[in-house]
Amino acid sequence: YSVSHDLRSPLARMSGFSKILLEKYKDNLDEKGIHYLERIKVSSNQMSILIDSIMSLTNISKKKVKLELIDLSSMANGIMENIQEFLEFELLHIGNYVITVFTIVRIILIILVCNFLLWIIKKALMKKNVFQNFDTGTAYAIYQIIKYTFWVIAFGLILETIGIKVTVLIAGSAALLVGIGLGLQQTFNDVVSGMILLSERSIKIDDILEIDGDVVMIQEIGLRTSKGLNRDQISIIIPNSLITTNKVINWSHQSIRTRFKINIGVAYDSDTDLVIKVLTDSALEHEEIKYRELVDVVLIDFGDSSINYQLLFYSEDIFRIERIKSDVRKIIVKKFQENKITIPFPQRDLHIKRG
Repeated sequence: YSVSHDLRSPLARMSGFSKILLEKYKDNLDEKGIHYLERIKVSSNQMSILIDSIMSLTNISKKKVKLELIDLSSMANGIMENIQEFLEFELLHIGNYVITVFTIVRIILIILVCNFLLWIIKKALMKKNVFQNFDTGTAYAIYQIIKYTFWVIAFGLILETIGIKVTVLIAGSAALLVGIGLGLQQTFNDVVSGMILLSERSIKIDDILEIDGDVVMIQEIGLRTSKGLNRDQISIIIPNSLITTNKVINWSHQSIRTRFKINIGVAYDSDTDLVIKVLTDSALEHEEIKYRELVDVVLIDFGDSSINYQLLFYSEDIFRIERIKSDVRKIIVKKFQENKITIPFPQRDLHIKRG
């Protein structure tokens, strides 16, 4: 109202002033002046009418907006009441424990948050540009420890959400846990061994292990078992206690280079220097033999039928070394044939004496 009144007052005065001028000085004004004053009067009246119309519309719209806000508020309150009623709906009631829809929603949220946090941690650990001191095996071990810790905490929160007190549950089931521990002694042994492997990091992902005469590449280290792939591309499940309690050769623990050997026997009439040269050249001819200056040949024994040599060489492809050895042996056979070097058959000389 105040805005409308402030705008109309000068317009009304302008219209009245124009009217007075027309009445008193009409005879003294020319047609152009009269026309000008008439236009001022008419325009002032029209502007006043327009302002009244706008203000009336504004008052109506304010009332409508107020009514619409009241309707939206009541609608929102109704929706919230329906949601609250749905969340408080009882799905299961056992004794003092009540499971509602809201309980299930909280459990799902705990699981989703746990998975989301683990996904972020895994992405961060696997980025080499963030943690440059971590190799793949170390990052995997740290992630596994964090993952199991998170899930233990999440399981405790889920029990608390249901209404089960974790401390009371542990205290009340102490005797039961002792019985379960005796029955699952080997399983607990594997679990503890898995925790040791993950914390000590003596064995990591992609390590080459020799266990019970079988060579495997570790692909996964779990809490109870580890998974490896042998040279025949067969997946092997290894109990963790087998790794921690038995003698295990870790071919990748100390260095990426490892020395291997090939034993071979030649006839006694072979030239020793020529045999050593041929064996050395055979090793150097293979492209996967590394540290070529360290290739060596030693005479290890005088056998019953042959002089036994040992070819020593280094390679970084530990997991597929048997294929490399096979290739080197093929080269040796070919060069022996070219140089007339004989690999003898086992033989015995029989002397018959006549009495």
